[in-house]
Amino acid sequence: MKNMKRYLLGICACSLLTMTSCYDLEQLPQDAVVIDFNEPQKAYESLIGVYQSLNSSGVYNGLYSLESVTDLGWSTNGWWPAYDKYNVGMGIANAYYGSFSDAWTGQYEGIARANNIIANLENSTISEGIRIQYTAEARFLRALLYNNLLNYFGGVPIYDETFTGDASEMKKPRNTADEVRKFVLDDLAYACENLPKTRGDSVGLASEGAAYALRGKVYLYNKEYEKAKADFLQVVNGGYGYILNSSYASLFRPAGFEDGADNCKEIIFAVENMGGSATPYGLNVQFLGNRASYGSCINTNVASQELVNMYECTDGKPYDRDDFFKNISDEDLYQSIFDENGQKVVTYPPEVEKLKAMYAQRDPRMDATVILPYTIYRGWANNEAIDCEMVLAKDGYFSYEGNGYVRNAYNQDTYLWRKFVQEYDWGGTISDRAHSPVNWPVIRYADVLLMLAECYNQTGDQASAVSYINQVRARVNMPGLNSGPAWLQASTQDQVFERIKHERAVEFALEGIRFFDLQRWGELVEKTNGMKQTDIMGRLVGGVKTIDSKYNLWAIPGSEIDLNKSLEQNTGW
Repeated sequence: MKNMKRYLLGICACSLLTMTSCYDLEQLPQDAVVIDFNEPQKAYESLIGVYQSLNSSGVYNGLYSLESVTDLGWSTNGWWPAYDKYNVGMGIANAYYGSFSDAWTGQYEGIARANNIIANLENSTISEGIRIQYTAEARFLRALLYNNLLNYFGGVPIYDETFTGDASEMKKPRNTADEVRKFVLDDLAYACENLPKTRGDSVGLASEGAAYALRGKVYLYNKEYEKAKADFLQVVNGGYGYILNSSYASLFRPAGFEDGADNCKEIIFAVENMGGSATPYGLNVQFLGNRASYGSCINTNVASQELVNMYECTDGKPYDRDDFFKNISDEDLYQSIFDENGQKVVTYPPEVEKLKAMYAQRDPRMDATVILPYTIYRGWANNEAIDCEMVLAKDGYFSYEGNGYVRNAYNQDTYLWRKFVQEYDWGGTISDRAHSPVNWPVIRYADVLLMLAECYNQTGDQASAVSYINQVRARVNMPGLNSGPAWLQASTQDQVFERIKHERAVEFALEGIRFFDLQRWGELVEKTNGMKQTDIMGRLVGGVKTIDSKYNLWAIPGSEIDLNKSLEQNTGW
């Protein structure tokens, strides 16, 4: 199959929306475009429409905002439910909140497209090889989307390719979680057997390796550790060529911009994105970047102090502020004095060089993920590239990007995200803050290694578990576990499990994984409830999270229950 990103340049993305319609309970489609599935090109275009659905704000576009529902991040307001999740993260959402309906309808739209292809390919006259491959791709994508629904909501109604479009069929009750999981696994079994082993340089197309990785994740989330282990070992040893990229930071930069590697051999499956203005089809970073970012973004999503504190020192020792600074207040440590016009720094904190050295002595993933005080962010102002320093100002001054400083859109001294955020103008590949060209990683090889470590640990082989954890740590030159000091020791199942949980937090921050990890470990409430939104100096700048156990499964959207009385609401909603 052609490289999808190149192919999308020749397709108007909006035309794909008419190829199939979602399961909208309010109105059945009256104007669906009829596709001739006997023509390979038309069948291919329809298949691309399923891939395109992954870019929906309810699916993967804006999934970074899910971090505000965890201990790793915050949302600063609730104006854009698809991109901030504020009410969910604060524990004040109701069943009609937009984040829930976005997730529900986004997945089902893609499922409807996949079902349309699977049904029509069954009697198509195209070659058997193409028919089987396209069916396998559609079933992989359908499995991915149903698994997302399963993780968000638990059991949901299953609509498959036999759905005819009759309104009476759209009033189905929820299937059980076990039934949805079995449906997902059946699709993935077909995908594992019939997808191409690799897809060349296109990380956005389904492959055999991606199917095994996804199936392993499904098994792991259901605590079927031996089955999950077998699938992850297939990914590792199956000859697919997956490796950890040498640079962690470059994974989140677009290929073609300096060392950008968002399509490298570590990426098992991704949502491929494009910037530019000719065919905008990209990652919406408007709510992730800051005012110094290209397009003057509004950092609705910010990183938490809890996340920053998780990053170890370069010797593997847990971070402790007192190891670096004692008998100095946060204000004296961090705050600079600006000139009388608030334009330039005239006096930096006396310990600023020591402060910068402290940040440099931490796990490198921290600097690649978060913009830290007195570090440089490569921004954009006055239509040109500019290096901006993140300065914390005294006396209420807030710096301006045109003068070479990072600016928080909400005039708060919070940590800001660096990961996925545009640097300069990405070498001319972005012209709209709503369409960044950076691919969104759905499954990375690092994820497989850490999930495999979890399987080994849960089945009693701590030594093997540690070896896979250490592979991920070695990529960023962090010392291996059990390699010397007492703080690196991990031998019991509980000790190794804590190391796995730590590694997943710092490795995958902002990638939409933490929420589901906390959910399946039963730690969502423990890690989030009672969190106070503070700035870098510990001052309260927001609210307090009040997340309870009902958030482990999201509310079935109230609008869906209004239309389909057969749907039963989740507990607590």
